[in-house]
Amino acid sequence: MEHVDWSRAQFGLTAIYHFLFVPLTLGLSFIVAIMESIYLKTKDERWKAITKFWLTLFGINFAIGVATGIIMEFEFGTNWANYSWFVGDIFGAPLAVEGIVAFFLEATFFAVMFFGWDRVSPRFHLLSTWLVAIGSNLSAFWILVANGWMQYPIGTMFNPATARNEMTSFLEVALSPVAVSKFLHTIASGYVISALFVMGVSAWYLLKGRHIIMAKRSLVVGASFGLLTSVFLFFSGDESAYQVTQKQPMKLAAMEGIYDGEHRAGLVAFGILNPAKKPGDSEPTFLFDFTIPYALSILGQRDTQGFIPGINDLLFGNEDKGIASMDSRIESGKKAVKALSDFNAAKKLGDSAAMDSAQQILQENMHNFGYGYLESKEQAVPPVATTFYSFHLMVALGSLFFLLFIIVLYLCMANDIARFRKILWLCVIAVPFGYIAAEAGWIVAEVGRQPWAIQDLMPVHIAATNLAHTNVQISFFIFLALFTLLLCAELGIMAKQIKKGFHTHATGEKE
Repeated sequence: MEHVDWSRAQFGLTAIYHFLFVPLTLGLSFIVAIMESIYLKTKDERWKAITKFWLTLFGINFAIGVATGIIMEFEFGTNWANYSWFVGDIFGAPLAVEGIVAFFLEATFFAVMFFGWDRVSPRFHLLSTWLVAIGSNLSAFWILVANGWMQYPIGTMFNPATARNEMTSFLEVALSPVAVSKFLHTIASGYVISALFVMGVSAWYLLKGRHIIMAKRSLVVGASFGLLTSVFLFFSGDESAYQVTQKQPMKLAAMEGIYDGEHRAGLVAFGILNPAKKPGDSEPTFLFDFTIPYALSILGQRDTQGFIPGINDLLFGNEDKGIASMDSRIESGKKAVKALSDFNAAKKLGDSAAMDSAQQILQENMHNFGYGYLESKEQAVPPVATTFYSFHLMVALGSLFFLLFIIVLYLCMANDIARFRKILWLCVIAVPFGYIAAEAGWIVAEVGRQPWAIQDLMPVHIAATNLAHTNVQISFFIFLALFTLLLCAELGIMAKQIKKGFHTHATGEKE
């Protein structure tokens, strides 16, 4: 497993660094488009300066994000060759659409947005800015369609002759409820991070007594955008949790630390897990917890009386609720794996009757195919503590951001924000916590679905390329150094541009 663990570490490293750049791209593109729309409406040159300032920061972040994203796509071939073979026909399709449609849309109008201020009409320039924003978010959509399929594989059929999954319905894959909810929740989190970033930089100017008017205007746009998208974030999060309950019940059980399923389940608002708790034992789950009654049943089943299965139900089975035991799923999976082997053996011998028999057994058990590679039922349980604490950290921070947006917007409307220096400092401090919340969300999504690379079909240790772990170790540390260097470079360039300020950047004149 050592090479698998290092491959996971390398891909996790790349994904975490990549997602430090993506959220700002998703939200800041729309914030810039809003600011330019205000400029075109008012003809106020200060709004043009504001737009150009934030546009520069967007461009710096966009360039670094592209570099890390390309490396991550290559890793599917180098570190996860078995996965790429098994689902390449499906996983590659949305990524191809992303490159052909969304990325080309961004690239085409990106140059106009940056260099076309005096070369195209104001309306066409504004259109270019909006198209870049739409293209950025379309890129996220197709990437998250691919990720959503891994969480809930539909619209496909397994071909035993090639040992590959083949797409039967592109629309099913593209419009999967899991993919759509994941996309909406992910972009909403990016919008909130972007709003926090705009607020934090603007608040820093106000604390320093610089660019007062333009900083206040930026602060209002950031707070307004953040408040609206926070509401959207809550609704998309609700739908995402519902989809997890329906499609990935083990992940939900880990998110909430539920071992024994129950009707009228409460939502744990805060809790400390018992580190001694194991599936099937009688130890208490929590050392301390505060639970909101009925909330989890409402969230997961849209019913106050709804049943939420726990880890023990999913491992040992629950006949009353129609939940099969993990042992039975593993047995079914082993039948599927053996049937695939028998099919290939019969194919070599040209025995069509044996091929048909093996294929029938395979089809009957294909929904449990991945379980055939598990050695014990306990392997089907994700890291509960990591998933639980990441989920609750994400929710807690999101709630605090919502309150911060309300307070800042109220003080801005009252034209009194400059007096509340503690609130301004909170705006500055909140910026890194926005990223922490987003990364915690991805930990929930990816760690919470372990051990699966593809839910129920392929465990991670089967998906990995069989490489010498020293090769992966070397590339891991090379990427760690490279990504850290890129991050430091971006932060340095960003800081330099922020230090210059609105006036210097827009007109070449010092404030």
